Amino acid sequence: MLAKGDRISSTLVSASLPQALVELQKEGLFQMNKFMNWIQDSLMPPLAKVGNNKYLTAVRDGLVLALPAIISGSVFLIIANIPIPAWQKFMTPYMNDMGAAVNASFGIISLLASIGIGYSLSKALEVNPLNGAGLSVMAFIISSFNNKLVLDTNNFTSTGLFTAIFCAFISVLIYKLFVKKNWVIRLPQGVPPTVSASFVSLAPAFVTLLLFWIVKVPLGFDINHFIQTIFSPLLFALNSLPGFMVYMLIVSLLWLAGVHGDMATEGITDPIFLQFLAANATAYAHHQPIPYITAAGFTSLFVEVGGTGATLMLVFWMLFSKSKTYKSLGRIAFPSALFEINEPIMFGFPIVMNPLTMIPYILVPQILAITTYALMAAHLIRPAVLMVPWTMPPIIGPMMATGWDWRAGVWSVVELAIAGAMYYPFFKVAEKQMLHKEAAGIED
Repeated sequence: MLAKGDRISSTLVSASLPQALVELQKEGLFQMNKFMNWIQDSLMPPLAKVGNNKYLTAVRDGLVLALPAIISGSVFLIIANIPIPAWQKFMTPYMNDMGAAVNASFGIISLLASIGIGYSLSKALEVNPLNGAGLSVMAFIISSFNNKLVLDTNNFTSTGLFTAIFCAFISVLIYKLFVKKNWVIRLPQGVPPTVSASFVSLAPAFVTLLLFWIVKVPLGFDINHFIQTIFSPLLFALNSLPGFMVYMLIVSLLWLAGVHGDMATEGITDPIFLQFLAANATAYAHHQPIPYITAAGFTSLFVEVGGTGATLMLVFWMLFSKSKTYKSLGRIAFPSALFEINEPIMFGFPIVMNPLTMIPYILVPQILAITTYALMAAHLIRPAVLMVPWTMPPIIGPMMATGWDWRAGVWSVVELAIAGAMYYPFFKVAEKQMLHKEAAGIED
């Protein structure tokens, strides 16, 4: 019996139950399509513009220069901290020796970043990239002197990453201005190109050095401390659960609209997550509490299982599909999905601009982020302390990143089960639709 206040349309009441469900499904898909159109038309353009910004792209590409050093240093940390009592006893006399390799890699992240970002931004602004990298390093080093005018190499570690970015931007912009205005020294033709190019950067180099020297020496202004203070709210936000969830939501929405969400945000987030990881690695090497939960590796290894959206288990269900289309696509996509590459599924299933898969694609990473964060905050799983390539498969990748914490491997299995359970009902709906198309001979 219906109460007078119940709002049910006469059409729905009179319709049969299956027909009512069909109508509800159509209405739900209609609303989802409206939402997807809003993402594509209103949300995607400004976010895509940010992701394609040449300065953020330079940061993203420039940080790549530091990755080989970080991964190499992680190998030394792995070797020195294999959780076998006999091995640890054997390694005890050599810990300082191993620490030298760690300091020579993790200890120069910001220095390498200043080189890479200066080089990348110079290429983007169409000036000599080697000269741009040199000016960037010079500005960064003079900014790293302490109040006693002694070079503080602690700024070369991850704590100086934002200073390295700032110095690269300012020095390369000065260089670009001088070249654009032709305020440079040009040597006659016949002089070797490398010599001629170095003289082109002479005037901007002097101005850059003078500017940073005035700020640091006569004015006594601590650039590194000032920049760290400015970015501290962002660092706090991305190491908090709410902040990280917002970040993952943006990444997921960008992907759903056809934009590579991870790459679009890397220019902003990579310096922060790398800074977290370097701090974690230092604490791990000295057997201290691990300070950051969302360090580099948290996203790729614990939240994006099998690629953004944790789509590996969606590919798994496709392997056993009754649909020939999905089964064939699953066989093609599974090897790459196992190594965290899911573009074949994003555009082949597809997930991009697909209202049906939008719900699990957004919710699965959120749930994995919440549960993993809670477990790490409760010290039931060690946060990432080592740089592991993002293409490492589930189970083994999380174990390596956490310093061979076996609990991370077990949790990775549970995460796959959670993702599989959440994707399954949506996959079955998509499979039913595909079987209908195949039976009718309809091609997408």
